Amino acid sequence: MDYFGQHLIVDGYGGNSKKMENMELIYNFLDTYPEKMEMTKIMPPYVFKYIGKKPEDWGLSGVVLIAESHISIHTFPLKQYLSLDIFSCKTFDSDNAVRVIEDMFCLTKTEIKLLNRGLEFPRDIRLATDIVYEERLNMVG
Repeated sequence: MDYFGQHLIVDGYGGNSKKMENMELIYNFLDTYPEKMEMTKIMPPYVFKYIGKKPEDWGLSGVVLIAESHISIHTFPLKQYLSLDIFSCKTFDSDNAVRVIEDMFCLTKTEIKLLNRGLEFPRDIRLATDIVYEERLNMVG
């Protein structure tokens, strides 16, 4: 792996609004999914109800921190839309994650982005230090 981690970004459309407003469903997903990904949950999930300035903007937002990073979700039940992020420094099956999310919320359309984060993450701090030192010498000289 030539990068620090994967960042899966899911925008889901046409979903089941009853599921998107189900705080227990979202909490349970955030509580159990890290283990299914072989990740380490380091806190209980937090799920909040948000009420926007426009009545149709209300929804639920949730997050769980994992040792490898985080999973977050924001739902807008009246718009049948959700956004979900999974960021992990450990490789995971992003295709399976998308299938789980699509099935759980009965999404009719998804936009998927999978990013490789930290392309220049210094795996070897001594090597990184040497590279930065050389770059600075070249800037001065």
